[in-house]
Amino acid sequence: MICWKCKKEISIEKPVRGDECPLCHADLHVCRACDFYESGAHNDCRESSTEFVNDKERGNFCEYFRVKGALREPQGPQFAQGPQFAQGAQPGQNAQAAARDAFNALFGD
Repeated sequence: MICWKCKKEISIEKPVRGDECPLCHADLHVCRACDFYESGAHNDCRESSTEFVNDKERGNFCEYFRVKGALREPQGPQFAQGPQFAQGAQPGQNAQAAARDAFNALFGD
């Protein structure tokens, strides 16, 4: 993960309350490091079920905490070349067609 404060890569993948950055000693299980954090949103959080946290830069016990940027692009040999598009197709059209085909196969035409 990347520390929210010093922006350095650190080896902790899923911090819990009390974990801190080994480089700058900032708390890691904080709102500012969470994927749901959005300044200006209600309680500065896009997750509507969370309790209010006053200090967004101090460790907390939020159960909805998800490391910012934890959802990464798929990796592996099947994704190494990137998506292949039919001639003249727009990006996303193959994904849309594949999703539509999967839906139709599941529920019928």
